[in-house]
Amino acid sequence: MTSLRKLGSSDLEVFPLSLGGNVFGWTADEATSFAVLDAYAAAGGNFVDTADSYTAWIEGNSGGESETIIGKWVKARGNRSDVVIATKVSQHPEYKGLSGANIKAAADASLRRLDTDYIDLYYTHFDQPEVPVEEIIGALDELVRAGKVRHIAVSNITPDRLRESLEFSDREDLARYVAIQPHYNLVSRDTYEGELRDIAATAGLAAVPYFALAAGFLTGKYRPGTTVDSARAGRAAGYLETERGQRVLTALDEIAAAHDAQVATVALAWLAAQPTVAAPIASARTVEQLPALLAVAELTLTEAELSRLTQASA
Repeated sequence: MTSLRKLGSSDLEVFPLSLGGNVFGWTADEATSFAVLDAYAAAGGNFVDTADSYTAWIEGNSGGESETIIGKWVKARGNRSDVVIATKVSQHPEYKGLSGANIKAAADASLRRLDTDYIDLYYTHFDQPEVPVEEIIGALDELVRAGKVRHIAVSNITPDRLRESLEFSDREDLARYVAIQPHYNLVSRDTYEGELRDIAATAGLAAVPYFALAAGFLTGKYRPGTTVDSARAGRAAGYLETERGQRVLTALDEIAAAHDAQVATVALAWLAAQPTVAAPIASARTVEQLPALLAVAELTLTEAELSRLTQASA
């Protein structure tokens, strides 16, 4: 049985791969989403990531489709206490921003869609620098005190704003971020490594990186001269045109061959081994895509292999 990882200073214990819900209601319909969630749970997975805005970018959708599917699945399976549900606030078309009033209204809307009494981990999705951290943390603290949210977390924020938020929580003895969701993977290291990661490490925050597979590029299916049928193909293919992307693929291929593992598994294993990282997020639009993601729980890279990938992606 895969051992769970403690999420920062919280009492949450999570599987070392968080299942991304951004495809639910987009490239995976409800039946397929249920099948993916079932297979993830059957493998011991318990950490599902979504946002109130998923999947508002699809014509005909209004946002919240992913939460609704997850809520129906949890209800149908009767497994709410076994699943750590993470969702986010600030980007839903009807609940934009991080004003105190909006955070509370958006949380209630998420709770309705998820058909649950509480959210395990509630992220501010994109920081709004014009809103004082006092207002944001104050509203989040109210949700925690009301029992609607167990723990709070943060995504897409500057080091200064993160530091300011943590200091305010500590000073006023209010709810405090336990996790950070940065854009972080083998070909995108610059945003997180450095000051942001240093603050996370000092403050005891767990990192739960998004775009862990660089929109699919780090699965290894994007190669020179190949076309991939994916909604994210354009973004992923862009990495192929860089020297860094090609170096990383070469290193991934060699290490994957040595372990008889998938390229995606090795890319996730590198990320999972980085300081502060508790569980990378990756999504699967089919059940067939899941095994390569789940295998990160069983793959430990050697120091030499980690160094090789770190150097290739520098």
